[in-house]
Amino acid sequence: MDQITARVPRRMVEALDAAAAALRRSRADVVRHALERYLEDFDDLTVAVERLRDPSDPVLDWDEVKGGLLRSD
Repeated sequence: MDQITARVPRRMVEALDAAAAALRRSRADVVRHALERYLEDFDDLTVAVERLRDPSDPVLDWDEVKGGLLRSD
């Protein structure tokens, strides 16, 4: 594994230490998990923005979609 260094405010370190203690994990485990979640969310957001910018992706009318869903019951 690679190692990185980051400077963060003292209050963030204190919150990290509290979370690590509550989870019974190391700082590194908590940071690694947080980064994994952040990067997953970032990937999802990137895909969503690409789809929104794709002119070939159809735009659906909410009222039509809702009506179709309600009729399918």
